[in-house]
Amino acid sequence: MMNYTTLLKEYDLKVTPQRVAIVEELYTNGHMNIDDLYKKLLAKFPSISLATIYKNVNAMIEKVFLNEVKIPNAKSVYELVKDEHSHLVCSSCGKIEDIELDVSSLVKQASTSKNYTINQTSIVFAGLCPACSK
Repeated sequence: MMNYTTLLKEYDLKVTPQRVAIVEELYTNGHMNIDDLYKKLLAKFPSISLATIYKNVNAMIEKVFLNEVKIPNAKSVYELVKDEHSHLVCSSCGKIEDIELDVSSLVKQASTSKNYTINQTSIVFAGLCPACSK
């Protein structure tokens, strides 16, 4: 089991019960939107507010502890920071999966054609998962 307290301290984040619970939920469930996080945390902390969730998530994003994944036509989801990867999203059931792809040639082509220095990519593929394709 991961030590969430140590992980938060490594990113210079103050350790609070709410932050530990957010990390635990994201570690367990992978990608979650704010509403789902709120529902889960409300069961543990009946007096927690949605503003508290947003404040903590934003603080974790600023410290590059969490990533915001912007899904077209859906609410953003959040995940613990990992190695560079892209996402597959099922347009039917909403399932989100990580996929590791070598996008270096795309980055090189984009930076060369427009003279940009690219330091971050966010690629989301939408389609049907195997279960929904049946």
